[in-house]
Parts: sequence; structure tokens; C-alpha cells
Amino acid sequence: MENIKGKVVVITGASSGFGKITAEYLSEKGAVVALGARSTDKIEKLAKEINDKGGKAIAVTTDVTDKDQVKKLVDKAVSEFGKIDVLLNNAGIMPLSPLEYLKIDDWDSCIDINIKGVLYGIAAALPHMKERKSGQILSVASVAGHTINPGGAVYSATKYSVRVISEALRKEVKPYNIRTGVISPGAVDTGLPDSVTADDVAENIKKFYSENAISADSFAHAVAYMISQPEDVDINEVLYRPTKQKL
Repeated sequence: MENIKGKVVVITGASSGFGKITAEYLSEKGAVVALGARSTDKIEKLAKEINDKGGKAIAVTTDVTDKDQVKKLVDKAVSEFGKIDVLLNNAGIMPLSPLEYLKIDDWDSCIDINIKGVLYGIAAALPHMKERKSGQILSVASVAGHTINPGGAVYSATKYSVRVISEALRKEVKPYNIRTGVISPGAVDTGLPDSVTADDVAENIKKFYSENAISADSFAHAVAYMISQPEDVDINEVLYRPTKQKL
């Protein structure tokens, strides 16, 4: 954990769930955090709480579907703290539904946030990391990026894409000493099921999560493990589930 202290970590989707708890945990370990999310009030409140506890945090309103806003988040972190050590592409939604429901708006949002949001994060962070020949880009995939279930075609496709993008990036950035990785959680207690708009599917998913989900602390610990490794160790993927989860 000593390798976390002093690192500047940019987190998208930082207003709740994975992003919020990870920002709090890394800050406790001595990291400096730049919080990005659409919910301005929530990330400003979180940044104040972190700063009041003796940490260092800034909040920048960020919609990851807007490449200029993502760039502003990263550039603000660099101007404020002098560098970016880690980008956590965390923002994501899980609008599960069978394809026959024709939830086309959900499909578009899922692709824009889960895939384009990751790409925009990479585009914003990579130039800074290349210049320093140092950095780590972590992106959130899912167990759904390793398997496919009915109702999850589009969501799984986006999470498979995150894994593909990260692996391609890993091979491309070797000359710049940049590390890459994905975290693929199973059922973890966050607000992710709230993004399911199909009522029948939402009911089943919420029941599944209530019976299986583990604490979001598990995700923060996984991120901390990846970040804390020495620079010659590149953890490329962490895949984990609740012990009782079958899917």
C-alpha cells in the first residue's frame, strides 16, 4: 500500500457506488483524487469530506460521453497536482433487457458511456502519461465481459469491448512504461441495478443482487491492490465474484 501514497488518481463516475467508495479508500491510503461525475453536488460534497479529513481532492463535473469534459477533468488534475498517475475509467451503466424489447435508447447510452467513455478517458490521459513515461490506466469491465446471459447482449458487448480495448492498449504503450488493467466484478452492492429500465428485468436483477451482492469495499480493495504494485509489475485483470454467485 505504500505505493499508493502521493499518487494522483482520476476517477470517473465518482459520485456513488464503486467510484465513491474507491475515492474514499484510496484517499485514506494517501492518494490524491480527482473526482469526475455528472452529479456536481455529490462530487463536491465528497471532495469536501475528503479534504476535511486531511486528504486532497478536487471535483470536476464530467459527463464521460463528452470528450471535452473528460479532457477537462484530466487536465484539471494535472494542472492542480502536477501529474496523473492513475486513471480509473469507472463510469458505467447496466441497462439489461432482451433485444426484443427494442430498448434502443438504452443501447445507445450503454455504448456511449461504457465504451466511448473509456476511450475518451484514454484519449485524455495518454498524452500526459506518455510524456512522463509513467502511468496506469484501469477500466471497469464485469463478469458480464466474460460470459453472456439472456438480456445482457448489449451490456456484455460493451464489457467485452472494455477488455479488448485494454489489452490492445497494453501492447501499444509498452514503449512508454504505462500499465493497463481491467477489474471485472460480479454482483457487488452498488447502484448499478438502478440503471435497468425494463421493469420485469429490474425486479429480477434487484432480487439477484439482494441475495448475492457483496460490499463495494471489495472493489476498492481490488483497485488498491493493482495500484500498489511496483512499476515492474503490471496486473492486467482482476476477475472476482461473490463466493455464492454462479453466473
